[in-house]
Amino acid sequence: MCYILVKNVNKRGCIALKARHGKKLVELKRKLEDMADKDTQVVLISRPSAYGEYSPYAFAESEEELFGNVQKSLAN
Repeated sequence: MCYILVKNVNKRGCIALKARHGKKLVELKRKLEDMADKDTQVVLISRPSAYGEYSPYAFAESEEELFGNVQKSLAN
């Protein structure tokens, strides 16, 4: 398991989704990177507790929720 994070470098916190390694994760990361602007990072990590620089974490329950939250974040 891993976590995919979307973070605006100018804001505190990130949006995260627990995911499994594999082709689907690669496709998800590419879609998020295509949505992202120059101030947005898309990162894969192993454990949120090991990466305090991304906290606080807002965990999404599904890919749809993740995409919705990212779109809202980019609109602000």
